[in-house]
Amino acid sequence: MSLTDVPGVTVGHFTDERRPTGCTVVLTPSGAVCGVDVRGGAPGTRETDVLDPVNSVAQVHGVVLAGGSAFGLEAASGAVWYLEEKGAGFAAGPVRVPIVPSAILFDLGIGDPTIRPDAGAGYAAARAATSGPVAEGNVGAGAGATVGKLLGSSRAMRGGLGTASIRVEDGLIVAALVVVNSVGDVINPTTGRILAGARSEDGKTIEGAMSALLGGKLSSRASAAGENTTIGVVATNAGLTKSQATKVAQMAQDGLARTIVPAHTPWDGDTIFALSVGRLAPSAGVLAVGALAAEVVARAIVRGVRAAQAIPGYPAAVDFPSR
Repeated sequence: MSLTDVPGVTVGHFTDERRPTGCTVVLTPSGAVCGVDVRGGAPGTRETDVLDPVNSVAQVHGVVLAGGSAFGLEAASGAVWYLEEKGAGFAAGPVRVPIVPSAILFDLGIGDPTIRPDAGAGYAAARAATSGPVAEGNVGAGAGATVGKLLGSSRAMRGGLGTASIRVEDGLIVAALVVVNSVGDVINPTTGRILAGARSEDGKTIEGAMSALLGGKLSSRASAAGENTTIGVVATNAGLTKSQATKVAQMAQDGLARTIVPAHTPWDGDTIFALSVGRLAPSAGVLAVGALAAEVVARAIVRGVRAAQAIPGYPAAVDFPSR
């Protein structure tokens, strides 16, 4: 169950193991209506203004999620080049211009910060895109992801990339792909227990961000502004307008709030894109699409953290099996 369960959507990763870092490309070469919701206080984005429903661009041809902080926005150029080679984009005189919005996360604290996703990485991820199962965990944009940084990176854990989908009886499909790199903890919404988050000083247990906040333990060791961010893409086979896709992106953020505590902080750049690829008219309309979008975002976040693998200094959820 993944984002590629929506017909017309393909996904490709580029993972740079030297650091690690990477990027993930979601392609809709035939075009998709797109909305976006930016709710974090420290976002890094490209081409999001064109998604405003009052603006004239009708469709996008892909979305790029990347590590590397602001440097990683360059990865979108590689996806644009790839799509141009394939003849995708809107006609503008003698050329076609692919529209590829992008969002980035901060992972420069993992390994050599001079290694970042660039246009070549974006091109490689686009070339690797398929409609098959999507790899999860520390791949693509999730390669350098970490979570639970409220008490500083020395007490953080591994984040990652996850994906999920839902298909209902009337044929509606809603799917999500999310990269989890939050200052907050990741919560299992079913049990309320922390899957990955801020650890105790000795690193052997999970203390939790809210416990630290309630105890007045936030200090100068905490993660700095902008060094976090959860980013993702929701896709559906429902036919939506730009304003409806924007509403779905807004509702999808509820899934982030269910699973990340605290969410949408001044130190995160939380951004969700919503893609409409298809013409299905679901029985409950935008209400159904948005409600299911929140659910698949929550599922994707949990899957991404559970699929993560430890690196030195950053244990993963699998290292705390009682969670």
